[in-house]
Amino acid sequence: MVVGDFPVEVDTLVIGSGPGGYVAAIRAAQLGQKVTVVEKDQLGGVCLNVGCIPSKALISVGQRFVNAQQSDAMGITASDVKLDFAKAQEFKNSVVSRLTGGVEGLLKGNKVDVVNGEAYFVDEHTVRVMDEKSAQTYKFNNVIVATGSRPVEIPSFKFSDRVLSSTTALSLEEVPGKLVVIGGGYIGTELGSAYANLGAEVTIIEGADDILAGFEKQMTQVVKKGLKKKGVEIITKASAKGVEETDNGVKITYEAKGEETTVEADYVLVTVGRRPNTDELGLEQVGVKMDDRGLIEIDKQGRTNIGSIYAIGDIVAGPQLAHKASYEAKIAAEAISGQKSEIDYLAIPAVCFTDPELATVGLNEAQAKEEGYEVSAGRFPYAANGRAIALDKTDGFVKLVARKEDGLLLGAQIVGENASDMISELGLAIEAGMTLEDIAMTIHAHPTLGEITMEAAEVVLGKPIHMM
Repeated sequence: MVVGDFPVEVDTLVIGSGPGGYVAAIRAAQLGQKVTVVEKDQLGGVCLNVGCIPSKALISVGQRFVNAQQSDAMGITASDVKLDFAKAQEFKNSVVSRLTGGVEGLLKGNKVDVVNGEAYFVDEHTVRVMDEKSAQTYKFNNVIVATGSRPVEIPSFKFSDRVLSSTTALSLEEVPGKLVVIGGGYIGTELGSAYANLGAEVTIIEGADDILAGFEKQMTQVVKKGLKKKGVEIITKASAKGVEETDNGVKITYEAKGEETTVEADYVLVTVGRRPNTDELGLEQVGVKMDDRGLIEIDKQGRTNIGSIYAIGDIVAGPQLAHKASYEAKIAAEAISGQKSEIDYLAIPAVCFTDPELATVGLNEAQAKEEGYEVSAGRFPYAANGRAIALDKTDGFVKLVARKEDGLLLGAQIVGENASDMISELGLAIEAGMTLEDIAMTIHAHPTLGEITMEAAEVVLGKPIHMM
């Protein structure tokens, strides 16, 4: 130990300051804990700095750009519409700065100490925090590990200036003339769609039978139709073999239908998944149980097999979603403070910010049947909704899945304008144990997209008003 390195004692130490870590720190502080957060990079973690927030900012820019060019039907003709991508990046960065600054203010306001450096476990109540210049020991009663995840790098596509991860794809200085995306999951499809809106020629190469695994085919068909309108080429059942970098671009080789093909592009974006950041913390040294993927095993309060160590977010099982991490953060902080809070994943919404958006919560129809339910299901189209018609956004639908015997809502799927906002009502309905009749009899403001939810409930009940 470094001479003079007297341990700093805290009630709760939080490792990582993303949407899991900073929320855990604030809630623990609110409950009377003396809290310190350790962050090796930037406050806000991946989500605020190089993930959810900046990607949605660029997606918004792309949608504004397209709307400016394609509003003739509404009587708006804009000539010589230009994109200043440097200014768009400035806008994105300003959004990030505003939100990360807000996190800093919230931590300070809740009297949470923030320490920069990398944490390494010494024992079940001690970590060493190191930066380039020094090291400090911290002793804690409890620790919440919230270190998040990082993009998977595949050997044949090593990240570089031209081979992009989701992180570097958000910081380009130019809109690619041509972009190839390896992986058609939600990250690849979102970013591919955004760059297509910004003017890039985009090709998505996916190994599975279809893009956007995890969403129902009925939903992804609507998104694929939108992608094709943008000129996006989608190649499925394809295996990416390798990449060759040239002076001003890349050559990507892939195999599909038994044949190898090489395509040239300015950049290739690799989005084949994310891996948990649990490999450089010394967790094995203190005996924390992990699976073969590096995910930490926890109980219903976020506690590992070591009673003083908790884990949340992308480093534990379940979907790698910021809002899941924030939810688990509150549970862990409350458990540490002696409350009986437990994790209950009844209704975790998942959203993909494509064009149109996708959102789902609870069980889809196939999942409900697999779990043994006899179900009733039905959907109502955006095309029959007055607000959607007035917005000229008529692609999509709301689908509800309910238990047949009593109409209890089991799940919901939305594809369409503002699906990301509309899914919250249905998540609340599932959490509250509401039925189709409860939703159908709730007065929804007119004219709004929210009425589609009410109308979908009426469809499943067999008495729709605005659909034959």
